[in-house]
Amino acid sequence: MKQAMIWKSILAGVVLAGVTTRGLAQELDLGRALEGVDLSAFGEIDPEQVKEVCRDLQGKLQGDYVVDLAAVREIAAAVLPLLEKSPDTQPYAAWLRTRLDYLAVAEELRVTIPAPKLELTPPPAELPPINPSPELERQIWVRKLELRPQYPRAEVYVPKLKPIFAEEGVPSELVWLAEVESGFDSRALSPVGAAGLFQLMPETAKWLGLSVWPRDQRLDAERSGRAAAKYLRYLHGKFRDWRLALAAYNAGEGRVRRLLEKEGAKSFDEIATKLPAETQMYVPKVEATILRREGVNLTKLN
Repeated sequence: MKQAMIWKSILAGVVLAGVTTRGLAQELDLGRALEGVDLSAFGEIDPEQVKEVCRDLQGKLQGDYVVDLAAVREIAAAVLPLLEKSPDTQPYAAWLRTRLDYLAVAEELRVTIPAPKLELTPPPAELPPINPSPELERQIWVRKLELRPQYPRAEVYVPKLKPIFAEEGVPSELVWLAEVESGFDSRALSPVGAAGLFQLMPETAKWLGLSVWPRDQRLDAERSGRAAAKYLRYLHGKFRDWRLALAAYNAGEGRVRRLLEKEGAKSFDEIATKLPAETQMYVPKVEATILRREGVNLTKLN
């Protein structure tokens, strides 16, 4: 009931903003969600409501199927300008902004991936989607980013962060992880508590020597950059592979290790389609970003 009321408030704002929501009727049951809402009375969004909505979107990113994300593309794009209105919700806007790419690519994949073959008679009422191969994802991400200019903040942060990564024994090209995580916006805050340029979770940050209270050092670009570099070095030491290290950075070390063991696998490509939807796209997006910014293939990094 609480979630339904939150969506009423958000969707009312979307309608007032003049954004079409026809593509969301099935996913969000728009008709019932807006029933009885006085659109003329819509005002500012409560930050707590924003958190709940962002948690819902985060939950979808952690789902099993990439193409399922296409259904929330329009609502996420419509919510973003509402989040940007208030200083209280701008950190969530910074988090959401970089994740709109995932939803756009999910839409492209939805119309690209062939439907599963119906070999059963009669066929089941509903078949699960097919996840894209990591090679297909890499191709799409390279194409999507090939003309994208870098974020203006990168001109400030990259020269400061590259020496830090090098000092920590990590390829300096990996500073571009911050473009994927936060768009180089140090204010970025995820609905599950990850913060800063490199979106470190509180417990991970503390393990890496950062304080999160009373002053959150994750919001300090150089401190968070050093912590992220240490974490990447640690993960690469465990997996001996940058794709797997990045998957672990996004989905968690334990999850990646368990999946490798379960599948008897040794590479990211062997487990990619069984990882959370966000992680399936995160790794090839990081690859494409490094290729775009540095002209270097991730697999060639030492």
